[in-house]
Amino acid sequence: MALTLRQLKYFVATAELGQISQAAIQLTISQSAVTNAIKELEDSLGTQLFVRMASGVALTQTGRKFLNQAYTILSSVEEAMRIPNLESTLSGTLTIAASYTVIGYFLPHHLQRLSTLYPLLTINLHELNRESIEEGLITERYDMAVLLTSNVANPELVLEPVIHSARRLWLCAHHPLLKRESVTLADVAPEPFVMLTVDEAAYTALRYWADTPHRPNVKLRTSSVEAVRSMVANGSGVAILSDMVYRPWSLEGKRIETVVLRDPVPPMSVGLAWRKNREFSPGMHAVREYFRHTFMEPRSVASNL
Repeated sequence: MALTLRQLKYFVATAELGQISQAAIQLTISQSAVTNAIKELEDSLGTQLFVRMASGVALTQTGRKFLNQAYTILSSVEEAMRIPNLESTLSGTLTIAASYTVIGYFLPHHLQRLSTLYPLLTINLHELNRESIEEGLITERYDMAVLLTSNVANPELVLEPVIHSARRLWLCAHHPLLKRESVTLADVAPEPFVMLTVDEAAYTALRYWADTPHRPNVKLRTSSVEAVRSMVANGSGVAILSDMVYRPWSLEGKRIETVVLRDPVPPMSVGLAWRKNREFSPGMHAVREYFRHTFMEPRSVASNL
């Protein structure tokens, strides 16, 4: 079986984070996809790269040596992508609007890759709330937008979701709920709840709480994801947020754990938007195809790129 870049990327993410679950969150894929890729890699190499433990995984001596080689290979591929190619002849200006969460936790990496692929394409980025983005797209002040699509219901806009990031319960490292075999919103309701408000997160949360007889015991409303992270890590409250904004450590260096709730909680969807019947410019086509290629093509095809 041939070694693939997908396997290397999944291996490096797991090695850096020490947990397959956290690697899956960072890569926006399933845990089984990471597990299978690592098994395929170990089978191809004929050696064990990780030692499995209750707390996660640790590199074997061979794994540590291979990690250095993996870094070299991925770095070489990244450098090769910078070589001028036919795509790099695309030029022009594209104006993109994006919401706070998208700019903070999703878009920067992709903007860098787009600038590598299309160095002559200038992308002007604007951070706005949903209402301003919708109005700007309709009046064609912005060519496209990258935003949370869940709350957009404007019939004048076309939406194309690209990722769906699962929402999970965030807890401090020694929270009693971590010992439960399953956790429901009924279990969460008595806990002090830290409610994120940015990008209509509070509105979204209240919608799925409304499907139950329970309500969150809101201790703090804040527009700061870092404030939520610190409050949860310090044991001052719990939160329900998406994997896209999850990081396992607070600014104080304290651990944050996640739990999948038994009750249905909708994922956070991120996607593209543009005005209906708008004529696409070459730059708009390029950005749309980039996201389609990165997230929406079958993994068996995209994994070798």
